Amino acid sequence: MSEVRIHAWHEDFLVIDKAAGQPFHHDAEQPGLAELVRQATGIAALYPVHRLDTLTSGLILLARSSDAARALSDQFASHRIDKFYLALSSKKPAKKQGWVKGSMSKGRNGNWKLGHGDELPAATQFFSAGLGNGLRAFLLRPLSGRTHQLRVALKSLGSPILGDTRYGGMAADRGYLHAYALQLNWQGERLRWTLPPATGTAFADTAFKDWLARSPAPWDWPWPAASRPSARQENE
Repeated sequence: MSEVRIHAWHEDFLVIDKAAGQPFHHDAEQPGLAELVRQATGIAALYPVHRLDTLTSGLILLARSSDAARALSDQFASHRIDKFYLALSSKKPAKKQGWVKGSMSKGRNGNWKLGHGDELPAATQFFSAGLGNGLRAFLLRPLSGRTHQLRVALKSLGSPILGDTRYGGMAADRGYLHAYALQLNWQGERLRWTLPPATGTAFADTAFKDWLARSPAPWDWPWPAASRPSARQENE
């Protein structure tokens, strides 16, 4: 059974440190993340309110009651929870910072692609920096919650995620996408968590660690003001 790492306890939810390669949903080989946490903690009722791809590591919330699950789900649906991700690529992007916007649609073999139109709108803000070791680091802020959104966004920039061979990334010891930080308001309190990645040879490289140490907190970067997709659009 995969190790369960709990980053923070709250009376209404848990903040979990999901391992890279760990499936969110139950599959033929191992139980899903929520079931693993139930087994490790003895908490019978846990409710997923968002998800991460199998290759992605990092922070994810599990509600501890149905009321908390509804409230958190509503915050995610209305984009009142800020999520920040780290990624690495072996290829330079078409632009160093800015936006990736488009319409998500299904392609071949279960992949997704970014195009034009109004159906399933997706928007991602990003900054990037060369690390001097042949890799480029990205700080990503998704303003919508589409399946494979960040993986498709970086592919569209010409910088597929290192290790994400499904979307054209160079083979590596893991997929280099990490849910780095969460920020939300809960019962009148501003809550923030950050969690640097703990696994992966490229994340452990001095060049990446030095860049991350020099960087501001993720919410302190000069993110451009933006209108997000509406809750109605997001849930269509």
